[in-house]
Amino acid sequence: MTTPPSDQRPARGDRSPWNWLLLVPIVIPLIPALYNADEPRLFGFPLFYWLQLAFIILGVTATTIVYQTGKRRNGR
Repeated sequence: MTTPPSDQRPARGDRSPWNWLLLVPIVIPLIPALYNADEPRLFGFPLFYWLQLAFIILGVTATTIVYQTGKRRNGR
């Protein structure tokens, strides 16, 4: 199978600017100043532990938004 020249290739449909939102749940947990503390505590858990759960919720939310907007753009 040969690759068609670049001027004959179909345009990719996954170049939505909403895809940049997926960087948020990757970059935010890489900032140690956010969770380098013991206080405040939530239900007795130090900040580090409950903030990790918040990062998971942030990732799920960002992924859902990108998926839903991509689904609408592609007409599915």
